[in-house]
Amino acid sequence: MNIEKIRAAAARAEGHIRRTPLLSSPALDAIAGRRVWVKAECLQHTGSFKARGGWAAVSALSDAQRSAGIIAYSSGNHAQGVARAARAMGAPAVIVMPADAPKAKIDGTRALGAEVVPYDRATEDRDAIGARLAAERGLTLVKPFDDPEVIAGQGTTGLEIAAQAAESGIGAADVLVCCGGGGLTSGIALALAAEAPDLSVRPVEPVGFDDVTRSLAAGEILSNDRLSGSICDAIVTPRPGDLTFPILKRLCGPGIVVPDEDCLRAMALAFTHLKLVLEPGGAIALAAALFHGSPQDGDDVIAVASGGNVDPAMFARALEMV
Repeated sequence: MNIEKIRAAAARAEGHIRRTPLLSSPALDAIAGRRVWVKAECLQHTGSFKARGGWAAVSALSDAQRSAGIIAYSSGNHAQGVARAARAMGAPAVIVMPADAPKAKIDGTRALGAEVVPYDRATEDRDAIGARLAAERGLTLVKPFDDPEVIAGQGTTGLEIAAQAAESGIGAADVLVCCGGGGLTSGIALALAAEAPDLSVRPVEPVGFDDVTRSLAAGEILSNDRLSGSICDAIVTPRPGDLTFPILKRLCGPGIVVPDEDCLRAMALAFTHLKLVLEPGGAIALAAALFHGSPQDGDDVIAVASGGNVDPAMFARALEMV
């Protein structure tokens, strides 16, 4: 993986992926005690940064591979990103999704023309299901994070952050990124290392599902003990990726671990002060910026608001925190 691959993904995405805004609010600054900048990837196509990786991966396939069809596994955001790209390029798409994924994500994936194959995330192995269906049907697997083209696509977020930070006069700052398997975090870290080395990436994870944070501290890949139990469904993964972890280890600062309640509070504050709709996993970096900073962290912090595909009931629960 290198910056040229990310730049190539950005070129293929031209006209197909939005340049999302970098937003701020004096009210959020006051809560955090420093300037908070929010990269609003919830305004991306399909409501999530995953549209970037989906487009990068599908657009890099051969015509024959696209004609035969694509398979992906996802709790919803990667599913919609791949489904959108596949539909735009005339490729059939099969998505393996947890049966307990938010209804909004399942419905959104089907609306984009994909076949949804449900599974039990607590008792079944999505990798095995995906591999079996790929072999049976001759489909090309697009992994949610451990894929070079997906990482490159997510890295285009970092290219935008670098440019927008320069435009806004932001110097040295932490860039807080929600982290599941590490595709977005590693992609942004690669882009910023090349384009804005004074911006330092830190992964953010939910309490109880902090495999990346623990892995970085240990210097080796560690796994989560369980795969369900957090409202941050979009970033609950078994372990860091084999491709992503070496990048995270080389380029990222220590992880930050955030409780679910703080994600709900951040969702409410993002809606109140920025008019953004976030899902819990999409709000976790903002929660870290608002509630888990210290005076030593500098004058500016950038939080990636990675997704907004939230069920109404969960969003209503968040708004009750105001």
